[in-house]
Amino acid sequence: MSTTGASTDDSVQTTIIDEEHTAPTFAELGVHDDIVAALTADGKTHTFAIQELTLPLALAGDDLIGQARTGMGKTFGFGVPLLHRLLTAPTSGIRPLDNTPRALVIVPTRELCLQVTGDLEVAGKGVNVTLADGTVRPLKVTAIYGGRPYESQIAELQAGVDVVVGTPGRLLDLAQQGHLVLGKVEVLVLDEADEMLDLGFLPDIERILAAVPTARQTMLFSATMPGPIVTLARTFLDRPTHIRAEHANDSAVHERTTQYVYRAHALDKAELVARVLQADGRGATMIFTRTKRTAQKVADDLAERGFAVGAVHGDLGQGAREKALGQFREGKVDVLVATDVAARGIDIDDVTHVINYQCPEDDKTYVHRIGRTGRAGRTGTAITLVDWDELHRWELINNALGLGVPDPVETYSSSEHLREELGIAESATGRIGAPKTASGTRAGRDARDKQTRIERPAREKSQRSRQRTRGGKSSDAKTGDEASTARSGSESTTGAPTNGEAAGDGAPKRRRRRGGRGGRGKGSGSAAANASAAPAAD
Repeated sequence: MSTTGASTDDSVQTTIIDEEHTAPTFAELGVHDDIVAALTADGKTHTFAIQELTLPLALAGDDLIGQARTGMGKTFGFGVPLLHRLLTAPTSGIRPLDNTPRALVIVPTRELCLQVTGDLEVAGKGVNVTLADGTVRPLKVTAIYGGRPYESQIAELQAGVDVVVGTPGRLLDLAQQGHLVLGKVEVLVLDEADEMLDLGFLPDIERILAAVPTARQTMLFSATMPGPIVTLARTFLDRPTHIRAEHANDSAVHERTTQYVYRAHALDKAELVARVLQADGRGATMIFTRTKRTAQKVADDLAERGFAVGAVHGDLGQGAREKALGQFREGKVDVLVATDVAARGIDIDDVTHVINYQCPEDDKTYVHRIGRTGRAGRTGTAITLVDWDELHRWELINNALGLGVPDPVETYSSSEHLREELGIAESATGRIGAPKTASGTRAGRDARDKQTRIERPAREKSQRSRQRTRGGKSSDAKTGDEASTARSGSESTTGAPTNGEAAGDGAPKRRRRRGGRGGRGKGSGSAAANASAAPAAD
């Protein structure tokens, strides 16, 4: 069935795709054969709705605004035509490549930067481009973001790149230092523009837009279109076509995600979550918290209970965050605890459950959180735990989205309805096994430190004899050479008595002073030591 077009106003083209509609392939839309081959090798042949609608315009070099909910394929909606135009330069209107960036993709977070870079590398795998001097080389995409040393990113830019994906702050830094050339950018993409607005990047974006050439193709992609983003689009885009692949409310209430809301006590949440993680059909799961401290606490607790868990939040270094995300994508851990900011841009298709450990701040945050499941045509489950002091916040979210759950049912880890609704076995407890070594958690680090301590080779036992002395004499009244040997062993290990003191006849012993006040006793002390040492030498 063909698509049906509808419009809510003159500036927005809203298109509803019928369930029976057969999406065209990338090849049918005119994408270059090399890119089609790379996508096919990754299992991607047919387009999603937003891709089907944006590709014809983007391939032609038109400015556009693409709007669709999270997880509906916006990255390839701009990435595929971007790579196509670079590959076919200069016939596509792009000046010949010369190792300086021709395309710039601006994203709000480090995690999204890596995600978009990875997707572009998938679409560009095995694709070669021809430079102005006739050189043929592979297409180069590089990620520029904070939290990593400048040197490696500068080296990549100096080696020559075609596409740069980056966060606003680091992009500006390198541009101001002269390492990033923005004067030849001909394709500009703003991805997740609404999130960049939320994070306060709008001034930086405006500075970057002012630095790139006016004659360019600009594509803006966003899940929502708040007023400042609309103003930005009108200012910097040239007669853009605003495409929305579905009704506005569709992004708020995901029809493929089953949503549960429970009123839970703070002291029982950890136990409750542990039971939920044993629900029938539970796969990769994301748990959201409002604060970094809570995220770390939840991750540590779940690791102690035996779950394979990773953590992503602002208190972790970039390397630790990337490692935790990598292990989550690879399936080495199946639970990821994250804060809202750190989780933005995490695009993993096979997440089955999302748990809101704390009630989201607002309806928009709620939409972003539950949008991590039920992606790419799959189904998912979203569970929100609302504490008593969060009921007012939840009431606002419920009213804004029309969820029909104004008063969440009081729920505990032992509640019968919780077990029945989520398919939790009666035998499930709050612990599934021995503590795990989890990526990004304190429990994991402590386990590794403990292992290191255990594996450290034991110190060889000293062969030196230790004996307690009293008054310079052996406690067991040893005499002669035997006592002398005992005394020397004690002195070598404790450093307590000197030779002179040991040779004494029971007189009170005085510790030698070095550098005494005003030099007092310096000479007499040395003399006394020499005098007492003389008999011992005999």
